[in-house]
Amino acid sequence: MIHRVRPDDWRLVFGYTGRVVIGFSALYLLPLATSLLAGEWSPAVDFLLGLGLALLVGIALLLVGASTARPAWIHGMVAAAVSWLVVMLLAAIPYILSGHFLSYLDACFDAMSGFTTTGLALIQDLDHVSLGLNMWRHVLTFVGGQGVVVLALAFLVNDPSGGYTLYVGEGKDERLFPSDIHTAKAIWRISMGYLLVGTAALFAAGIAIGQSPAQAFLHGLWMFMSSWSTGGFAPMSQNMLYYHSALYETLTMVFFVLGSLNFALHGAMWSGDRREIRKNLEVSTLAASLAVLVLVACAGLMRAGVYPDAMALFRKGFYLMVSGHTTTGLMNIYARQFALEWGDTAILAMIVAMLIGGSACSTAGGFKGLRVGLVAKALVRETRRIMAPSSAVIEQPYWYHGKKILDDAVLRNALMVIVLYTITFAATSLAGTAAGFPFLDAVFEAASVTGNVGLSIGVTTAAMPAFLKLTDIAVMWMGRLEFMAVIALVGFAAKSLRRK
Repeated sequence: MIHRVRPDDWRLVFGYTGRVVIGFSALYLLPLATSLLAGEWSPAVDFLLGLGLALLVGIALLLVGASTARPAWIHGMVAAAVSWLVVMLLAAIPYILSGHFLSYLDACFDAMSGFTTTGLALIQDLDHVSLGLNMWRHVLTFVGGQGVVVLALAFLVNDPSGGYTLYVGEGKDERLFPSDIHTAKAIWRISMGYLLVGTAALFAAGIAIGQSPAQAFLHGLWMFMSSWSTGGFAPMSQNMLYYHSALYETLTMVFFVLGSLNFALHGAMWSGDRREIRKNLEVSTLAASLAVLVLVACAGLMRAGVYPDAMALFRKGFYLMVSGHTTTGLMNIYARQFALEWGDTAILAMIVAMLIGGSACSTAGGFKGLRVGLVAKALVRETRRIMAPSSAVIEQPYWYHGKKILDDAVLRNALMVIVLYTITFAATSLAGTAAGFPFLDAVFEAASVTGNVGLSIGVTTAAMPAFLKLTDIAVMWMGRLEFMAVIALVGFAAKSLRRK
């Protein structure tokens, strides 16, 4: 525990942040190469400027952060929170230089939305952006799904003492291997394996709906990145409506369901451990919550008579509910159709789905199915305790990568994060109503922002007040990092300002 923050403590934080920023700077090479191949010279210059600035900032932080002090838990947590803010500011540079944003604040909003895999966007004239800029948007959301810190751990950070706290600070707590660095590399191997398969499948679907080979490849690559990372970005303003294809919708739904699953579960699937898939508490919790919420939403939609047949109900109602529950945010209706057509029952089911979210240690956001499952198990345990004799010792088993017994410390942690999400959701809803939006619209958008979802009812536009944009940026950041790293940063900064 740090009783007083000294300059060496900040140097450690800056050192780790510098490594993350340098790792992030390599991402500029992908949109730069895309722009050069497409003959887009002005965007290419924008990415060169962004690359140069990111390298300068990363190297400067490394030089400032040179220290022989021994890192503690707090340093990695704070560095994770600071890194996300720094890379947001840097990622927004090509955005604002492109001329497709009305302000630097709007560019930062889209950068944070991409990194946190939220998918809400303030970009202007999306249908006419350069190929390089579209590549940048989707690279950000793909890397954000795996984690900016995971990227640095996989390739740049070789210090085990600080690596784990960086990893946990980014909202991940599952290890595929004893080493955090090996775990980070495994996460990237899993993602790149799916990237090859997913891009090929969506490329074939693009050819089938009449796209040219080049367009089919780029759209297939971008839509896989967005689906797998549960990001919600799309290369065209109509989002999924642009494709008018049940095949394209089905494929993206398969990929965002896979993306919302725990990386450790993917490791189990790849190794052939079917028992883990059958018995995993989180999988069963998510399957049960999705089934109940889809039934509620579809009942509301059928009562409202929105969709005339089962196919329309599947392609709209079911697709959007799965998109919301996995916190993907891909949409095949227009934003205001939620408010004008869906009705209160379906809207409320969607709000609950967005808040629950996907799996822990995945690309998804929200409370996470594991925490909801642990709370449900705790209710079962307390019911059994009430019914049992006073002398009985009640243990509640559950399966999560092996048989476990419900522990009060684990339950307390789950409840704490759920409470923090709920408080944040309520505060964001209040901010939306304070900005003048109708209550249900504000609540819907708040659930989307808090859960890093990206579905919109029409609140998120460039015309919304600056304070609401800033609120949403902060909420996306806190929700993606699951609060602990942000709380560590606030405490760290407070101790720095405290008088000796």
